[in-house]
Amino acid sequence: MYESDITRFLRELKGERPQLEAEQRKGRAIWWDRPQDLEAQQRDKASRVPQQPYVYQTRS
Repeated sequence: MYESDITRFLRELKGERPQLEAEQRKGRAIWWDRPQDLEAQQRDKASRVPQQPYVYQTRS
């Protein structure tokens, strides 16, 4: 059965470093798995100012 170089590399890496998946989960929890504040999201969305079509052109 064919196995790509990347698949083989990942399998060997996980074999050498069994704690790798736990570190990945820990990193994901730090940056991505956070409780969402819906009120803050609504405030941010409501306070946005629309961008003008030509951002580098000044208004006269």
